[in-house]
Amino acid sequence: MTPPERVALFIDGPNFHGTARSLNISVDYAKLRDFFSRDATMVRAYFYTALRDNEDDPVRPLVDWMTYNHYRVVSKIAKEYETHFGGRRLKGNMDVEIAVDALEISPHIDHLILFTGDGDFRRLIEAIQDKGRRVTVVSSLRTQPMMLSDALRRQADNFIDLADIKESISRPASYAVQYPHQHSA
Repeated sequence: MTPPERVALFIDGPNFHGTARSLNISVDYAKLRDFFSRDATMVRAYFYTALRDNEDDPVRPLVDWMTYNHYRVVSKIAKEYETHFGGRRLKGNMDVEIAVDALEISPHIDHLILFTGDGDFRRLIEAIQDKGRRVTVVSSLRTQPMMLSDALRRQADNFIDLADIKESISRPASYAVQYPHQHSA
């Protein structure tokens, strides 16, 4: 008998949320974790996000829930800057944190599941594959505008369209968590 596959989830919070919102999906993160660990051993489930530097950030309740429900939350304070047009914008890129954690955990897993459409992760996928690990990307080809890098999808061993698993990971829309501020890559 073959032992169950060891998996790790890596969720790029703002990117994944944007994709889910475009598809009108309110993700139930307990169902999501359970869906991907049905026939596998969950080594770790990571969730990455930047937060506002105050208690009013609407993402904080989700981050608190995840912390108490078997997710390793990696966050940092978003930086505010002025745009060329005089507006204010928040930036909180978590790409380096995702890449470092993925490379560090790779010796302890068989399969990394990456929830993002960000093409900046193509090289990370290649590096994980070079270590003999499989990588699945979860995003969507059905969003308008397209939120999935073709290079990322092609590099992955597997691709799961979020729309195809909607029924398995959704909660009622009334429970939606909003990301009101912008995060840029």
